Amino acid sequence: MPDDSEHDDARARARRIKLMAFDVDGVLSDGSLFYSDSGIEIKAFNTLDGLGLKMLQQAGIRVAIITGRRARCVELRAQDLGIQHLYQAVDNKLDCMRSLLAELGLAADDAGYMGDDVLDLPVMTACAFSATPGDSHVLVQRYAALTTARHGGRGAVREACEFILDAQDKLAAALAPYLTMTGR
Repeated sequence: MPDDSEHDDARARARRIKLMAFDVDGVLSDGSLFYSDSGIEIKAFNTLDGLGLKMLQQAGIRVAIITGRRARCVELRAQDLGIQHLYQAVDNKLDCMRSLLAELGLAADDAGYMGDDVLDLPVMTACAFSATPGDSHVLVQRYAALTTARHGGRGAVREACEFILDAQDKLAAALAPYLTMTGR
């Protein structure tokens, strides 16, 4: 559990985010890889995470996926969520992020990344904000601005999205359409 100064630092970092990028295996999924008999890779995605990603986009924060593996199911999930910036089979995530930032006219201080393993550390430490699921590698947790209580593929992305929205004072507006439906 982070102390208050770490929490305040993470909020200050999240407040600046204009682009948030996510890894897939261990972040958007639980890291398990399933293969059909015909060799098709299958992953499970969490609907809580999906709504969190949509809320970020609706709040004006760009969303990207940068992952080292390639799978058709990831492409389909990105399309389903309206994520335009999808980068698969990426060997160097930091170079990919730098290219994306240049394309969007943003700086590393405007960006965040959520990863779960040591391969993600170069891009996570280069960005203003970083997050990691609660079941990520211990070294990644040490360097992340935010470690979620939830695990990868089990709502960790949603938790990070709501943290960012709250830091930017946009969470209430993102949740308001759902609360007005209750009549309370």
